[in-house]
Amino acid sequence: MNSSPIAFIACSLLAAPAFAQTPPPAPSKWTGEGSLSAGYTTGNTQTTDGGLAINAKHAGGLWTQQGNFAADYGETDGVESKNRLAASGQVNRVFTPAWNGYVRTTWERDEFSGFDNRYFLGLGMSYKAWETPKSTLTVEGGPGYKIDEVRPIEATATDPAMPAMTKRTFGARAGSNFKYDFNDRVSLSDTSEVVYSNTSTQLSNGLALTAGLMGNLSARVSFDVRHDTHPPDSFKSTDTATKFSLVYKVK
Repeated sequence: MNSSPIAFIACSLLAAPAFAQTPPPAPSKWTGEGSLSAGYTTGNTQTTDGGLAINAKHAGGLWTQQGNFAADYGETDGVESKNRLAASGQVNRVFTPAWNGYVRTTWERDEFSGFDNRYFLGLGMSYKAWETPKSTLTVEGGPGYKIDEVRPIEATATDPAMPAMTKRTFGARAGSNFKYDFNDRVSLSDTSEVVYSNTSTQLSNGLALTAGLMGNLSARVSFDVRHDTHPPDSFKSTDTATKFSLVYKVK
């Protein structure tokens, strides 16, 4: 009898301590950051943009919990042109200094993507591929369940109307996190993610350069790319965003 990928990974997570020595429990510690971004341009068009992001992480014992929230809003000539909310939560169980097992859930709502809501619930393994005094690279992945709530589309001169629908599929997720410290104040980070299903695949990448200003306050410039292989009709498949942000870190 064939077993599902999710059952296989779940058994692997439970069995992991049997093939690797569990590290000693880590002391309890909270870390995180909050960032604000804003932009304003005038000329042939008048554009305003604003963004908020909050990331929090708690490590203690053999478990790590982390959560992320992001909101972006923009107007062009007084008309809303950007409105996106996204959140994620992840719980990791430490097995070795390099290997973790995790359960992760994400949610996204983008008024200009053609989707009302998008959800993903998955589990998998995380591996620290390398760690040096200046750089780290972590990769992770595993199966999951994906839900896409598609908005209704009004009829046009060339395309018929499409009713609202909900697509539910099994899929998989893979991600990577890279960080390089140039010195004590300047760092480069790159985060990539692929969420696959047979109805659509989401790819994203965020590249950021962060420089310390004073104390816990930093400045950041970032470039984000999001791509969907099969967006609803009349919607573009790729979105990009360049941001300049002030960041407050809790270390």
